[in-house]
Amino acid sequence: MAMAMAVVSFPSLLNKSTLPSSLFTPTFLPAKSSSLLIKSSPKTRFVVSSSMEAGIGVMGSKLGMMSFFEDDGTVVPVTVVGFREGNIVTQIKTLATDGYDAVQIGYRRVRDKKLTKPETGHLLKAGTIPMRHLQEFRLTNVEGFETNQKLVFDEIFKEGDLVDVAGTTIGKGFQGGIKRHHFKRGQMTHGSKSHRALGSIGAGTTPGRVYKGKKMPGRMGGTRTKIRKLKIVKVDKELNVVMIKGALPGKPGNLLRITPAKIVGLNIPKN
Repeated sequence: MAMAMAVVSFPSLLNKSTLPSSLFTPTFLPAKSSSLLIKSSPKTRFVVSSSMEAGIGVMGSKLGMMSFFEDDGTVVPVTVVGFREGNIVTQIKTLATDGYDAVQIGYRRVRDKKLTKPETGHLLKAGTIPMRHLQEFRLTNVEGFETNQKLVFDEIFKEGDLVDVAGTTIGKGFQGGIKRHHFKRGQMTHGSKSHRALGSIGAGTTPGRVYKGKKMPGRMGGTRTKIRKLKIVKVDKELNVVMIKGALPGKPGNLLRITPAKIVGLNIPKN
């Protein structure tokens, strides 16, 4: 028995009038741990790539390092962090208005002519002083915050708390493999012609190329880094400084971002 077959051209399959509209609706994939996908409309997708903080933080300026003597005589190396004018709430972002919850903080007062007109208008809208640095702190809940609210360090952190400190490391420029990756040097005597050279970077026949990520000379430092779980040793209200155990990124005068330390199972979920 012969059967009649209808031949349908491929372009007709893409006609929206003959197919349900649900096939043309964008699919939203699950968000990764470091990003959040938000659906504001059926055909719009916004990606917010930022990590969730364990709590509100502040910004400060690195002043230098010193030795701190505890009551039992133990010497602790600490970094002194000072605070200039600022750490004022300039904007509150919510899920309804911006697609995510965050608090924007301003730090370090400057003259009006140092800012652009959009920056000046943004700060005037919040009713705050002109500030050079603006950073956001993504939170799970922004209730209790209001614009032009001043954040004081000793009201947020106490002595003995653990904090995460982020900043820009000192730029070293173009460096070799020994300084950048702690390679060992060759012999300096006995006719050696290789002292601080990099050496072999791969075989010629197999694989016949240099693997990606090979440790080689290049620019060192000047990158954004975060040092986690540092202990607050001393909070001095009179000098308006805080002493944090260990070394912090950058040189004196560098901008630092101090937030509560993320501890899985304590202030952030295990998943």
